[in-house]
Amino acid sequence: MNKKEYSRYAEKRAKKSRLPLDCFNAFWVGGIICTIGQILKKFYLMLGASEENVKMLVPISLIFAAVLLSGMGIFDKIAKLAGAGTLVPITGFANAVVSPALDTKAEGWVLGVGAKIFTISGPVILYGILSGAVYGIIYWMVH
Repeated sequence: MNKKEYSRYAEKRAKKSRLPLDCFNAFWVGGIICTIGQILKKFYLMLGASEENVKMLVPISLIFAAVLLSGMGIFDKIAKLAGAGTLVPITGFANAVVSPALDTKAEGWVLGVGAKIFTISGPVILYGILSGAVYGIIYWMVH
């Protein structure tokens, strides 16, 4: 099979792009997650929590919901539909921490969960801290 034949074969076998539908699904699912965050904010304020505590309670609630849905196997189904719509908010990061732990729990707490829990999220944490430190040094030097 030469390059032209292979190219034609690959085009026939390749899935058609669903980019517009994928973007739409990411938009509305991400929007629902953010709307839930706003509803939680209003709810906690209505209960009398201070603004400072609400800033802590909303992310904790969203993280808890994402971890719970991950443990029940529901978050992966939502993520399959929404793609980046679930990755961008804090819920995606919570899922990235929990998923490897769930996958390796049969190997034990130390060699399974403990060793693998930050497999996916470790680079995000590392580069987040590193970029924050670099930004802090640049900010300190400029000001």
